[in-house]
Amino acid sequence: MALRPDRNEHLTDLSFFMNETAERGIVVVHSTGGSGSAMDDANAKVISPVTTVSGKNPAGLLLNDVVNLDLTRQHINFAKDEMQQGNKVLLLRRGWVVSDQISGTPTVGAKAYFTVGGQISATNQDSLSTQIGRFLSIKDADGYAKVDINIT
Repeated sequence: MALRPDRNEHLTDLSFFMNETAERGIVVVHSTGGSGSAMDDANAKVISPVTTVSGKNPAGLLLNDVVNLDLTRQHINFAKDEMQQGNKVLLLRRGWVVSDQISGTPTVGAKAYFTVGGQISATNQDSLSTQIGRFLSIKDADGYAKVDINIT
């Protein structure tokens, strides 16, 4: 579990597709390639940041688990907030969450950046990452921290 239910969602966005599996709580970035989905805007696709975060524009914090299920054998469990890959995902643009997708040891009030893999970090690893918010707590014993998200 990457996100605790203790959160406040001020602004969410449901206009992007995601064609890969991912765990909720990571920061996803805009893709430069089309989605090939032929629905809505084919360029409205997000991916988890890979290789480097420089030049990557954050789209939001992923609020759904993105799974790859054989839908001929089972159905998606929407109560678990799962989405099939290739479908639209819900992104948090403004608000706060309690997440364990934290890299390093943040301090209260520190600026929050995102890393390769989409984790939230208090350090700007390649000095080109965009600030996505700030930390409202330190990590607890389970590795969770409260993070204010403000992606405009």
